Amino acid sequence: MLSDLNQLLAATVLFVGGHFLLSSQALRPGLVARLGETGFRGLYSAVAGVGIVWMCFDYADAPHVQLWALPLLRWLPLILMPFAAILAVAGLTTRSPTAVGGEHLAGGIEPAPGILRITRHPFLWGVALWAVGHLAANGDLASLVFFGGFLVLALGGMQHIDHRRERALGSDWGPMKLTTSLLPFAALATGRTTMDWRGLGWWRPLLGVALYLALLHLHPLLFGVSPLPLGLTR
Repeated sequence: MLSDLNQLLAATVLFVGGHFLLSSQALRPGLVARLGETGFRGLYSAVAGVGIVWMCFDYADAPHVQLWALPLLRWLPLILMPFAAILAVAGLTTRSPTAVGGEHLAGGIEPAPGILRITRHPFLWGVALWAVGHLAANGDLASLVFFGGFLVLALGGMQHIDHRRERALGSDWGPMKLTTSLLPFAALATGRTTMDWRGLGWWRPLLGVALYLALLHLHPLLFGVSPLPLGLTR
């Protein structure tokens, strides 16, 4: 049993640690110099791909060790996932200076369109909400490692990306930093920006809701458990 959990932990460390380590100032410049930008991204993607596949297989095989079981928490994914899906879809379909290869957008006329007015890290917030909801609802040790790993990567990744962009872009990062926020709605609440509804569009929230409904319907087929409260535990 401990061996299976240790393998899941090792896979999670590879996936999460690989992201931070390969993109760190200590390693990234040297690897880019040797491999080129395309080669580095290939290595980065390969490590991430191996890590996440390894995590998924080990999570499926991990023993069930219940840590908590609170019925109300089983509703949390149903509440959070519509917002997670909208943030993920909007983040993936919006050109952003925080995205891979998007650094040049920071100096553009409109560096923060649409969803970026809410947060400059919409996709990572979507991952964070997904992880929190599923970790809380399942309440077992394997889920703590698996979803906890994604949560650490999402929350730590936001800070990591901001630090890298500020160091690499200098003054060009200023407008993005000043008119957007890491925390959702913080820039809007403090009046540092206004909502760009046209940039968000109607189709991104609609596609996010459609994704949520599709996952809700296909969850038993894809993951072997019902997303409804009585079937949420592993």
